[in-house]
Amino acid sequence: MTSRELRELYINFFKEKGHAVITSASLIPENDPTVLFNTAGMQPLVPYLMGEKHPAGTRLVDVQKCIRTNDIDDVGDATHLTFFEMLGNWSLGDYFKKESIAWSHELLTKVLKIPQEKISVSVFEGDADAPRDEEAAAIWKSLGYPDERIYFYNKKENWWGPAGATGPCGPDTEIFYEFDRPKCCADCGPACDCGKFVEIWNNVFMQYNKGADGKLTPLAAQCVDTGMGFERMLCILTGANNVYESDLFQPIIAKVESLTGKKYADNVKAFRIISDHMRASNFILGDDKGVAPSNVDQGYILRRLIRRAYRYLVQLGAPAKSMSQIAQIVVDNYGDVYPELTRNRDFIIRNLDREEELFGRTLDSGMKIAGKYLDASATDKKLAATEAFRLYDTYGFPLEFTSELARERNIAVDTEGFARLYAEHQEKSRAGASQKFAGGLADNSEQTTKLHTAAHLMDAALRKVLGDTVFQKGSNITAERLRFDFSFDRKMTPEEIAATEKLVNEAIVANVPVECVEMTVEEAKASGAIGVFGSKYGDKVKVYKMGEFSNEICGGPHAASTGDLVSFKIMKEESSAAGVRRIKATIGG
Repeated sequence: MTSRELRELYINFFKEKGHAVITSASLIPENDPTVLFNTAGMQPLVPYLMGEKHPAGTRLVDVQKCIRTNDIDDVGDATHLTFFEMLGNWSLGDYFKKESIAWSHELLTKVLKIPQEKISVSVFEGDADAPRDEEAAAIWKSLGYPDERIYFYNKKENWWGPAGATGPCGPDTEIFYEFDRPKCCADCGPACDCGKFVEIWNNVFMQYNKGADGKLTPLAAQCVDTGMGFERMLCILTGANNVYESDLFQPIIAKVESLTGKKYADNVKAFRIISDHMRASNFILGDDKGVAPSNVDQGYILRRLIRRAYRYLVQLGAPAKSMSQIAQIVVDNYGDVYPELTRNRDFIIRNLDREEELFGRTLDSGMKIAGKYLDASATDKKLAATEAFRLYDTYGFPLEFTSELARERNIAVDTEGFARLYAEHQEKSRAGASQKFAGGLADNSEQTTKLHTAAHLMDAALRKVLGDTVFQKGSNITAERLRFDFSFDRKMTPEEIAATEKLVNEAIVANVPVECVEMTVEEAKASGAIGVFGSKYGDKVKVYKMGEFSNEICGGPHAASTGDLVSFKIMKEESSAAGVRRIKATIGG
């Protein structure tokens, strides 16, 4: 069975049971600050599971894109993935345990033809809060499952929710596939981690509401939330030992072999990391709410994935722009299922190429410094926190990246010390410092530094939109916003404001490095740099260049790359003085 066939089979099965097909939600959560990405199929549907009416009705089925980031360092083995798909069917106050369990059994044994003797299930054993789920157990028994294949476990194993301190919650029943392996011990069962039993489906029954007093009361409208691991089920159905043997990864692996001249069988871990991280990166970039690589939030996770994949590609001898070539394979392989990948192909390719170029510039020098640090740490087998932090702060090496380099030499990293230094760095960034910059910044906090960088990009954008007669007349920056005065004799039109925003955001998406070079004023002018403060800087000036977007004399400091700004928005455009306009703007990072 192919991956395409499994998706279609699952969707069509529940469609025939009266379920409306809904498309996958974005990987980026809506109004949920607790997570960076959607990590499960139920996450985008929480409001409806809590009582809101879904426009498609009370029975739903979907395949949801998911990202989980807590396992990134474990990717490379046979089971861990960063991006995965979750098959789900939902009852919003409609059917309940009887139909849900019966349909799961039917799909698994009648449609997918999994032998019933290979299936075991678990149900909630009950406690002081809620009774033993005899109803679910009885339904399984009625379908022919013997007592020895029905396991009772506590809330740790067989209970969901609530999502917060209060709200809907309830028992679940989990479905497991049993492999032909010996039991690890007399108590071996679905709750064991030995690998004999692998969870393939989870049916959650939301039948209670947990109040502020901690008590559970029955819900008037009971819901069902199920989730089946797509990649895991595909392995079972195809007899593959791991997901990398499936048609989800084989085209990617073949491309890596072609690019590097190396064989998967000889470089299993490296190939798996590249394949997983490139697939995940493509889906993050290709999402319609896709983010560019940066040093914060989703952009940081994306950057971490791209750079880890790039490092292994370099080790295997891959040529330049290999990542974007692999991306083409991912888009071609998934584009008909997830058309947003095709729509956003150019954005994916552009960002991968730029991130490769950006990281490639620092990788060589950073690796040399890391090598020196690790050589010096060979005796006591521990890399100092200060050195790990310098690799992060100066060369952009995430702690996980440095730790991986260290592990290859059997050297530990002082991660606790790194955490303290990082916290101090964050505190200093928030509080700012007392000194003033010659260029006019009020402080050097991280946010004002980014806003100062945004001022340069906006200055350049205004000159493109309004003409070369526009010059900066002054600025005032706080941690909350940028105020920028410039020479212009009329109010900007809405179209001009939109065009200016667009140019700045294009520069941010491009994520080009912010490069600083010291030179004389004459040399700066000869390079095409602009500057309006005359001799204020002295004989030598700093010229900050941001790709083809901006080239300007400034006292600094700036963000490391334009992508750190995340996004740019003009909040207000107004008059400041005769012939001078004022813009107030904010950034997303």
